Amino acid sequence: MRLILSASALSPTLPLLPSRALATTSSSTNSSSNCNRATVRCENRRIIFCSSSTSNCGAIGFSALRTEKQARSRRRCDCTAIYSPDHSGSSPEETDEQFVVVNFYRFVPIRDPESEVAKHLAFLKDLDVHGRIYLNEQGINAQYSGPSKDALSYVEWLREDGRFSDILVQVSPALNGHAFPKLKVQFKPLVQLEGGISTLPLLDPSIRATPLAPSEWKKKLRTVNASTGECVVLDVRNAGYEWDIGHFRGAKRPEVDCFRSTSFGSSQSKVVSNSDPLADVDKEKTEVLMYCTGGIRCDVYSTILRKKGFKNLYTLKGGVSHYLENEGPTGWVGNLFMFDSRLALPPSAYKPEAIAETHVQEQLLDEDKFAKCHICGSSVRELRHRNCANLDCNLLFLCCEDCIDSFRGCCSSSCTTASRLRPVLPGHQRYKKWHVYRDLEV
Repeated sequence: MRLILSASALSPTLPLLPSRALATTSSSTNSSSNCNRATVRCENRRIIFCSSSTSNCGAIGFSALRTEKQARSRRRCDCTAIYSPDHSGSSPEETDEQFVVVNFYRFVPIRDPESEVAKHLAFLKDLDVHGRIYLNEQGINAQYSGPSKDALSYVEWLREDGRFSDILVQVSPALNGHAFPKLKVQFKPLVQLEGGISTLPLLDPSIRATPLAPSEWKKKLRTVNASTGECVVLDVRNAGYEWDIGHFRGAKRPEVDCFRSTSFGSSQSKVVSNSDPLADVDKEKTEVLMYCTGGIRCDVYSTILRKKGFKNLYTLKGGVSHYLENEGPTGWVGNLFMFDSRLALPPSAYKPEAIAETHVQEQLLDEDKFAKCHICGSSVRELRHRNCANLDCNLLFLCCEDCIDSFRGCCSSSCTTASRLRPVLPGHQRYKKWHVYRDLEV
């Protein structure tokens, strides 16, 4: 078994592999990216490290570098093996048990997706993996958690299929065990959009927007902030709750309930331009920079904008998570919303060595004060949503400590009198099933 990990990403809580476990090395070349990968084989089925600065080789985003000293001591070339001494005192077995969250997608024709679902289920049945894996005729979309050994075994198995051999995989640290309640592997649309996506030309890369590597995206952002409207930064995420805790500078807050009802580029009048950043722009000349968490929503929506006549479409390759992993928080303000039990991750979770830069971003956050309490409108420093204590509301919202106490964990005064009210949860705790709280006095 062979696992591919990228030393460009971050996971400060994960221990290093013992140097004594390293045995033999060999190199391979990714023809699509001209990236030479060095294979590190060891007694416990260990890993390949890719230190390519271009981040185009599709290696898994995962880090074994935990300290600045180790980062300086690694062997550097275009793409070489990285040997790190064991400063953690952790055993290989402990490394295998560290929980991670894995995200990836790929648009590729699948002739018999229902058989593909059965094949994936058969492989996963003996692995400790929880999450959502959707397959259909247009490809695969996966978000799941598990011990690193199991989580990455699935990736390695998938890469043995030529259709997925160079798939870009994002790996981030899990905070407390599984980030998803159970495993779902289904024949289902890769994303939800009004009208469906089955008729969209997602398999044609020439119709989708041009993907920009994180370094290219950073350069584009600099021109956006100095431009005069010839470039638009489009946040293609759900409603405002994702934007509310973190976004790129220059991006406008989405004014839609969720991605499935996104209608950017559909407006024909300047009157509605406040809710549609693409209203009345020059479709031939305006550059549209699109971003989302992992990239798939941008890829999907870019095909719609292309059909509407927009010519200069660009997406952030791998999404915000890939950007933070490679470039740190430059141009980004706040945290990144996650669709799992973690709810949000700070930039330092992806790139710990950028902590100094994160402090600068926090100062900018103080200046912007974009994060507001849903109830009273005061500035909120805790960039993490909570669910309304009213089970039948369950709204995700930002809230200051005073309003949490005053409204008993609810998002409004009307919810405080609801019949199915859960207790106020301290800190970052998430609500469990209703039966846990049904007989409690709140």
